[in-house]
Amino acid sequence: MSRLTSLPASLQAALHSRRLLKVIAGLANFEAASVERISRAAGAAGADLLDVACDPALVRLSAEVSGLPVCVSAVDPALFPAAVAAGAAMVEIGNFDSFYPEGRIFGAEEVLALTRHTRQLLPDVVLSVTVPHVLPLDQQQQLAIELAAAGADLIQTEGGTSARPFSPGVLGLIEKAAPTLAAAHAISRAVEIPVLCASGLSAVTLPMAIAAGAHGVGVGSAVNRLDDELAMMAVVRGLREALAAVPVAVG
Repeated sequence: MSRLTSLPASLQAALHSRRLLKVIAGLANFEAASVERISRAAGAAGADLLDVACDPALVRLSAEVSGLPVCVSAVDPALFPAAVAAGAAMVEIGNFDSFYPEGRIFGAEEVLALTRHTRQLLPDVVLSVTVPHVLPLDQQQQLAIELAAAGADLIQTEGGTSARPFSPGVLGLIEKAAPTLAAAHAISRAVEIPVLCASGLSAVTLPMAIAAGAHGVGVGSAVNRLDDELAMMAVVRGLREALAAVPVAVG
């Protein structure tokens, strides 16, 4: 039986309908006040899932103020069990965006090893794994196939940090999302497990992610870079409405 059936019914339904909306507080964001604001805004505005740094206290805080299931992100599998014990519904290897400015690059073999280690530690917990966008698309596809075989339940794409949009307005938003959209298209056709498209997305490009084959989307900086909670709510609500307007075939 798929581990995905252990997720809360609301998350299963969001995946099935290909409209899952995940708000990402940030893998390196351990500031409780910031995570609380993001969590409260995400819960009030209709997100399906919160993605927070791998810390038990943050798991409890974000779940309490949002009322949403919580995913924890890290690149050290040893941190996951305590977060799961604190109530995390799933774990994720990634996101890697915060490491790239430091020159830290994750290769295919390292991500695969982290996946196998996590699966050994948590054989029954839902595991999402980010495929590094620094790999060529064919290698991203191959890694996704190997990750699924190693026990990943979901694959997440990325690419916002590598995009170099040079146009204003809507065209610039599409340029920003192009790498992660391309990855979602390629990977969703290589694996049978759900794909989440993340990094560099906006209300303009969320529908494109679903059309590319994603079962859901993850949005971070469009929300977590804001200081005002009402502004965060407005953005999340706009993302929710953009997803709700997408005509999709369930399956």
